[in-house]
Amino acid sequence: MKDISSWIDLLQCPKNKSSLYLNDSHLESGSGSQRYPLIHGIPILINSSNSIFSIKDFTSGIETTSTLKQNVIRKYIKKMIPSISINIRAADNYKKLNKMLPLDAKVLVVGGGVLGDGMEQLYSNNNIQIIGSDVTFGPYVDFICDGHDIPFKNEVFDCVIIQAVLEHVLDPHRCVNEIHRVLKSSGIVYAETPFMQQVHMKQYDFTRFTNLGHIRLFRSFTELDSGPSAGPGVALAWSISYFLKSFFSSRFAIEVVTALSRFIVFPLKYIDYYLLNKPGGYDAASGFFFLGRKSKNQLTDRELIKKFKGNTV
Repeated sequence: MKDISSWIDLLQCPKNKSSLYLNDSHLESGSGSQRYPLIHGIPILINSSNSIFSIKDFTSGIETTSTLKQNVIRKYIKKMIPSISINIRAADNYKKLNKMLPLDAKVLVVGGGVLGDGMEQLYSNNNIQIIGSDVTFGPYVDFICDGHDIPFKNEVFDCVIIQAVLEHVLDPHRCVNEIHRVLKSSGIVYAETPFMQQVHMKQYDFTRFTNLGHIRLFRSFTELDSGPSAGPGVALAWSISYFLKSFFSSRFAIEVVTALSRFIVFPLKYIDYYLLNKPGGYDAASGFFFLGRKSKNQLTDRELIKKFKGNTV
């Protein structure tokens, strides 16, 4: 059972924005018009009228973005296959973020069903409170919500982390506006989002961003740092692997080709240690990060284009 007692007072109804109260096995709005069940102590705070997910998906045990029950043998085999991705910046970025957070900071992780690269540093910091959300159950999920309607009151968090998530939401701008809303006046956002990556998470994959596009997405934040998180080597490894998989449609064949291709192409990712911060690395990066502080001002588009760091030829 999850203990939500320390942050239940910060919640609001994702539909009518009223306060929520614990009532037996569910949360309900002040008027009692909206009810949200608890499954194993985890609140299901979905606004079903404004989301591609519904409360029934979770009460019925329907799989959303992740497979809930994996074959043990298949799971073990996947662990033996080398990864074709490497996130060179994450560890240093989280180290920097850790130092920036105040004592007793409240941190919201959007899409935190599993730990993102480098995030172990935050979870080992006993001076902060981390509240994890996702649209699927997972070991680090404290509540279920859609990032388009974050069920928290205004200005309650010192930091919001959204790592490898914004490509999977229908409206990234709306999600970032929600992040801005729930952050305190000097709150910090840390985001990582793909650029040159093929479709993953099946039907729940919608958007990609260039470096400038990513910065513009967070234009209501003062940029503290940004740049590639994974470079051209990772992008090339993904492209080759997906090129080979595109010849097949059966699940078995795709899994075999995926495994074989990864053994062939995984060394390409290490080229990013050389290419990551070169101008061409910005043009062909696999993904970008953004670290920023909440601001009352917006970056103008004229200021935005001056931040271009790619090749000029």
